[in-house]
Amino acid sequence: MQEQLSILIQAQYPLIYLNTPEEERAERAIASIAELKPLRRLFVWTSTRGIVEQGQTSSQNSGAAQHNTESIQAALQWVIRADQKDPAIYIFKDAHPFFDHPVTVRCLRDAVANFKGTQKTIILMSPVQVIPIELEKEIVVLDFPLPDIKAIEEVLDQQLGQVRTKKVSAETREKLVRATLGLTQDEAEKVYRKAQVTNGKLTEEEVDIVLSEKQQLIRRNGILEYMEEDEDIDDVGGLEELKHWLQQRSNAFSQKARNYGLPQPKGMLILGVPGCGKSLIAKTTARLWSLPLIRLDMGRVYDGSTVGKSEANLRNALKVAESISPMILFIDELDKAFAGGAGSADSDAGTSSRIFGTFLTWMQEKKSPVFVMATANRIEKLPGEFLRKGRFDELFFVDLPNAEERRDIFGIHLRKRRPDLDRFDLEQLSKVSDGFSGAEIEQAVIAAMYEAFAQDREFTQLDIISAVKSTTPLSRTMTEQVAALRDWARMRARPAATSVAEYQRMEF
Repeated sequence: MQEQLSILIQAQYPLIYLNTPEEERAERAIASIAELKPLRRLFVWTSTRGIVEQGQTSSQNSGAAQHNTESIQAALQWVIRADQKDPAIYIFKDAHPFFDHPVTVRCLRDAVANFKGTQKTIILMSPVQVIPIELEKEIVVLDFPLPDIKAIEEVLDQQLGQVRTKKVSAETREKLVRATLGLTQDEAEKVYRKAQVTNGKLTEEEVDIVLSEKQQLIRRNGILEYMEEDEDIDDVGGLEELKHWLQQRSNAFSQKARNYGLPQPKGMLILGVPGCGKSLIAKTTARLWSLPLIRLDMGRVYDGSTVGKSEANLRNALKVAESISPMILFIDELDKAFAGGAGSADSDAGTSSRIFGTFLTWMQEKKSPVFVMATANRIEKLPGEFLRKGRFDELFFVDLPNAEERRDIFGIHLRKRRPDLDRFDLEQLSKVSDGFSGAEIEQAVIAAMYEAFAQDREFTQLDIISAVKSTTPLSRTMTEQVAALRDWARMRARPAATSVAEYQRMEF
């Protein structure tokens, strides 16, 4: 990015928007560019001090503030009046709150016109991207990237040099560095200090402390949610074909897979009947792959307070997700999140369409190891663009469990609550629960326990059968919808159950 910024400045681009929360690191990078020939004077504006000239070798203030330049409009007028023969870079920090005033935008446009043919550049530095429509054709937007592995290694070396600790092995060093990727340089410094203060050392054992800082990063984002799951893949009844597919890719993000020539997996869409384990399989995959599971809450993305705010929310959330990769990005009920996204111009001024387009483009072009796991119940509400090859690696259909799978599901839920399964006839429970989903089976067990608990006794086989008999499953109340979903998925999706998959392969 620094090279790209240098090219733009040398090419006499008058207005650049630098999107970054790391002011000091970005300022050091710009200061190094200012030292290139022709040498450029470097000025920094803040609303608290006004315009201050900086030194050529340091980001520290080296001059007095220009008189009466605290106002951004006065500062821009001072910049316009400045000597045109002197090459210069003007950094304006956090100017975005002032873009609502038309005079500010007009001053920026006047500066752009004034700078043509000169070695002068204004850099608007801000942690959020706000571009007035009047400046869209005049401005170039750059994202200042987070520190890479080399930069994080320098931070770690600096911290290790300040503490008395045993020599850190190459393996421990790599784990500490990779655990910190996605944090700013300042955040990396603080979390290394936190680990050292907590245990008095920096070793492999402190990786969990470092990772906790990433959880804080996700919590601060507000749109992403860090999820922890106690259950593993063996706690999912049935779905053997789907579980086999996931187990095959358990090391898909390793360097060994890259050396083998395998591309990074993009994601999967799990379609199926509600309550049949779609969300559970997504959650347990995180433990299988030993990756963090982050949920994208689409409801929090939408913000009607400002035009473009919703799209900015999504871009920022995806940027955070990429910064902490490799990880699993979980989107539950994708059909509800993007329903109507292709034609929302009349209902919400096209916001849903733009968010939908932004997400599709990101899925198609992303290079970072972010695996998207999405679930859906209503395929007819899902825009067709999601289903074309290239968006997801595979589309799985999760049907109602068969007799064998229902027996396994009963066994899983009963084993969680009572270790002695001998007093339960799982075969009989499987037969009486025909048409039940996994969630309905669990609720039948819970209902049986409540019944017995109210009578101050242990629950029995008959209690479970009674609970099953008194429940009308979704497959009967919504027969037409389930049938339509099955018909659609039969030739378009890969079955999650082994028995169905083998039958279809034989049929083919």
